[in-house]
Amino acid sequence: MRKIDWLVFVGVLVAIAALVVGQWLEGGALGILLNGAAAVIVFGGSIGAVLVQTPSRTFKRALQMLSRIVADNQMPFRQSISKLVNWSMIARRDGLLGLEDIAESEPDPFVRHGLILLVDGAEPETIRTAMTNELILDEQQGLEAARVYEAMGGYSPTMGIIGAVLGLIHVMGNLTEPSKLGPGIATAFVATVYGVALANLVLLPIAHKLKYRIAALSRYREMMIDGIVAIAEGENPRVIEYRLSAFARSDEGGAL
Repeated sequence: MRKIDWLVFVGVLVAIAALVVGQWLEGGALGILLNGAAAVIVFGGSIGAVLVQTPSRTFKRALQMLSRIVADNQMPFRQSISKLVNWSMIARRDGLLGLEDIAESEPDPFVRHGLILLVDGAEPETIRTAMTNELILDEQQGLEAARVYEAMGGYSPTMGIIGAVLGLIHVMGNLTEPSKLGPGIATAFVATVYGVALANLVLLPIAHKLKYRIAALSRYREMMIDGIVAIAEGENPRVIEYRLSAFARSDEGGAL
């Protein structure tokens, strides 16, 4: 079971609380922040605009990647270094075929593909090229999905302005009733608040968090590539451990 990154929920609650408390301190009515028409314009317009520019597979992948936002899925750098060192010892003792059962039972498809190439006797450079190509492809697809949220973050403030203009058009129809102008104008600008808040408190943070997750996964996979290639080259297990320890230190914030 994956751990939950509770900071995500704390951040959302702090952001919402800041808006509500700020409105209250300004003496404004909290109820005015709730406006169904503004929400439909901003949310619907932003999603519609992104659907026009985004391939369906990329949009689907972006939705699937949302789970990475709340999952505290730290990459197992230290544990995997120990695994690689153990695999190198097995390879030195029993030969590469000694890793066959390990390759078949490896749960990570990316690592399993590399181990299969290793067991099959592929050249180190062939293993590195094949695994690197897979890494690059997955990274590009992940970044394309993250850019879906970036695009929505760009559209939502504009949709908020459109909502405000539509609200003002409605207000202009009530110029003969001055008592309705103030509340009408206030309601019109709620759409702008929705658009800016949605972009800066939800969509753009989601995009940046996904990019962080993608970068961490890429660093982890680079380490696995280096380790598997080192085994193919017959590198000493202690040397492999030393070479890969830099990846773990960088993930923990240590000096390289």
